[in-house]
Amino acid sequence: MFHIVLVEPEIPANTGNIARTCAVTGSVLHLVKPLGFSIEDKYLKRAGLDYWHLLDIRVHESLEAFIALHGEEKLWLVETPGSRHYDEVSFPEGSFFVFGKETKGLPKSLLEQYPEQVVRIPMLPSRAARSLNLSNSVAIVLFEALRQCGFPGLE
Repeated sequence: MFHIVLVEPEIPANTGNIARTCAVTGSVLHLVKPLGFSIEDKYLKRAGLDYWHLLDIRVHESLEAFIALHGEEKLWLVETPGSRHYDEVSFPEGSFFVFGKETKGLPKSLLEQYPEQVVRIPMLPSRAARSLNLSNSVAIVLFEALRQCGFPGLE
């Protein structure tokens, strides 16, 4: 089992798509407030379709509350300026993959707290396209971790 952590997500459709990915892989979805939408949002539900009953979702009041609860776990921060590519790391089962809000990414203080655990997805250097869509990024990293573990429990 893996954990996807969205810190202050802003776009309901992205979170809905990520929820669907978590539901079909058995991954836990953690949402760190403040959220840019209600989890009752129709766009969020539409993106996740009828997968909500399959989802293990946990909401945290703040990043500080999440770190207090899970800071000793194996956290992998996925951020554009990461020093290593995501495929250069061995992800143990139970890892937490932490993604920042769509417009700003993760707080610098968090990146400084876990400097050896920051990974990135390689992309062309470009100012016009600063990063991939959040839900695509989650899928790329999560499926690499699942691949490394032999796709446990998946057909």
